[in-house]
Amino acid sequence: MAGTTPGTPRVLRAMNDRAALDLLLEHGPLSRTRIGKLTGLSKPTASQLLARLEAAGLVVATGTTEGRPGPNAQLYAVNARAAYVAGLDVTPERIRAAVADVAGDVVGEFEVRTPGRRAGESVVRQVTDALDGAVKAADLVRGDLHRVVIGTPGAFDPGTGRLRYASHLPGWHSPALLDELAAALPMPVEYENDVNLAAIAEQRLGAARGHDDFVLLWNEGGLGAALVLGGRLHRGFTGGAGEVGFLPVPGAPLVRHVTKANSGGFQELAGGQAVPRLAREFGVADIPGGTPIEVATALVARAAQAMETSAPDSPSRRLLETFATGLATGLASMVAVLDPELVVLSGALISAGGEPLRALVQHELGELAASRPRLVIGEVRHHPVLRGALESALAATRDEVFDTSR
Repeated sequence: MAGTTPGTPRVLRAMNDRAALDLLLEHGPLSRTRIGKLTGLSKPTASQLLARLEAAGLVVATGTTEGRPGPNAQLYAVNARAAYVAGLDVTPERIRAAVADVAGDVVGEFEVRTPGRRAGESVVRQVTDALDGAVKAADLVRGDLHRVVIGTPGAFDPGTGRLRYASHLPGWHSPALLDELAAALPMPVEYENDVNLAAIAEQRLGAARGHDDFVLLWNEGGLGAALVLGGRLHRGFTGGAGEVGFLPVPGAPLVRHVTKANSGGFQELAGGQAVPRLAREFGVADIPGGTPIEVATALVARAAQAMETSAPDSPSRRLLETFATGLATGLASMVAVLDPELVVLSGALISAGGEPLRALVQHELGELAASRPRLVIGEVRHHPVLRGALESALAATRDEVFDTSR
C-alpha cells in the first residue's frame, strides 16, 4: 500500500476489501449479509464493499441462496479469472507444470519427460515447453500468467545465482540460466527448493495448518527437510538449510566432500537406496523390479502391511523397524537443535509406510531425543511440490491483485 497513510479511509477500505476477499476464498460464495457478519461491517458498508469489488472485477455474483425462509439473497464469489499463476516441479526425470486461477483451482496441467537429458539440451526450452503445455491445457496464453514459481532440488545461491546441492540435476548449473529464463518468460519468476514447497503445501492445506514451528522431512528421490520457524521458511545463508541428506549420523560411514559425492550419512542410512540393502540383509523374498524409488516404495509398503499379519521377527517387520530407526536417528539431531512443535513426514517412501512407519519413528524418536514433537503423515499427497509452488505463487499474486488501495 505504498503512497497511503495508515488509518486513512482509503487504507481502511482496502483492509476491509482484503478481509472480504479472504473470507470468500475460505468459505466460498457468501451473501452480503453473511459477509457483513463475518467482517463486522454494517449492511450498507458491506454493500458498498461488494459493489466496489465487483466494479474492480474481483468478485462476481454467482447465484442466490435457496431453501431458507424469506427472500433469496444474492451470493458473491471471488472472480477466479481475475488472475492466473503457474507452478513447476523439476526432477531429473521430468518437469511437471500446472496453472491455477486466483481462487486456487488447477485449470491446466502438462508434463515434459526429461530422462537422460544431455548437457547440450536447453533447460529453457524444457521449462517453456512444460509451461506452455499447461497454459494451453488451461485455454490461456503465456501472457495471462501473473507469476511462476519453479521448484527444484537444492537451491539457487542468492550470491552467485547458481544451483547448489543438486548435482544430479543436469543442465541446471549454468551461471547464466536464471538470466536466460528471465528473458524467455515475461512474468515474475521465483525459484524455491522442492521440499520447502512441500512444506508450504502442508502449511496452507495439510497437516501443518495452524502450526508456526515445524519440520517437514521428505523421503522420496532423496532425503531433505524444510524448516518453518515462527511461521516462515528458514532457508539459510546460501539456501542450504534443510539439506539433511548430507547430515553425518551414527550408523553410516562418514562421507567427505559430500556435495561432489551427492551423498551423505543420513541419506545412506535412511534414504531410498537403503531399503533394498536392508531387504537383502534381512532375507526379504521376491524383491520387486522397477526404478530404484519404485522398488524402495514397494518394499516399504509391503513391510507396513506385514506389521499387522507377520510374526515379530519376520524379515519385512525387521526391515521396517530398522528403516524407522534410521529415520529417527537423523530426526533426533534435527530435533535437538530446532525443538519443533511438529514433524511432518512426507514423500513417497513415508506415504508407503503410513501409520505403522510413523508409529515406529515416533517411538524411536522418543528414546533418542530429549524433546518429543508430535509426528504426523503429510496430508497433501497429490503432487505436493507442485501444489506448494502454486500456493506460493498465489500468495504473492493475491497480495498484488487484491490490493484496492492503489
